[in-house]
Amino acid sequence: MENFSFEQILIVLGLTVFAGLATGIGGAIGFFVKKTNTRMLTFLLGLSAGVMIFISFVELFASAQTDLAEMHGNVYGKLFALAAFFAGIGVAMLIDKLVPAEENPHETHGVEELKESVPAAISKRSGLLFALAIGIHNFPEGLATFAAGLSGLELGIPIAIAVALHNIPEGITVSVPIFHATGSRKKAFLYSFAAGLAEPVGAVIGMLILMPFLSPTVLAILFAAVAGVMVFISFDELLPMSERWGHHHLSIYGIGVGMLVMGITLCVL
Repeated sequence: MENFSFEQILIVLGLTVFAGLATGIGGAIGFFVKKTNTRMLTFLLGLSAGVMIFISFVELFASAQTDLAEMHGNVYGKLFALAAFFAGIGVAMLIDKLVPAEENPHETHGVEELKESVPAAISKRSGLLFALAIGIHNFPEGLATFAAGLSGLELGIPIAIAVALHNIPEGITVSVPIFHATGSRKKAFLYSFAAGLAEPVGAVIGMLILMPFLSPTVLAILFAAVAGVMVFISFDELLPMSERWGHHHLSIYGIGVGMLVMGITLCVL
């Protein structure tokens, strides 16, 4: 078993709480903002995707391949890493399939769309289902943030920030329909906040399950699997969300800036 100090685990859990709380921040923004800044949202979602994609391939998957190759031989080690990577994609796909397409939070809407006049009961139901769906999707993201943090804050902090950025529009998706239906800012915020709590819950459950079995091999396999999860999230969620408002080039610029910032971070830290 790998030895991690209590302070290290506490810091990593703090990162997942930070990432999850961003859903509540989005919830608070949702009922104060009159019009969505689609250009800013497009850029930030692209940036988040760029960070996740770069760190997944350049750091997590690459280090997993190197470590497993040293422990189990070049061919078998790299095959183990490859299998874990696609297993991570498979888990993310399975979770995605558990959510009905019409309630999928990846179809993020602007504040204006969510405030359109619809029956209150339908609006509240949509908000509650969005909260449940986002909670389910946030669960593996919490584990991903936790795993990245275990390897070092130079990975954990950027991943937590990237996850937090894409949680903000998801919080808006939850809070606006509930606020429209109930007129209660408190309820709207609490539901979006609760959806974000799945982030640290995923980290805690992952920690309880995995910590007794953590070894250099298990940790390397976990990193490869987390890389798969984050790549799937980037291509299935972040990139389609960032392209939604038609600012294609801003989305690409965001991806490039995210990769550049992550690359510099890895060089400096």
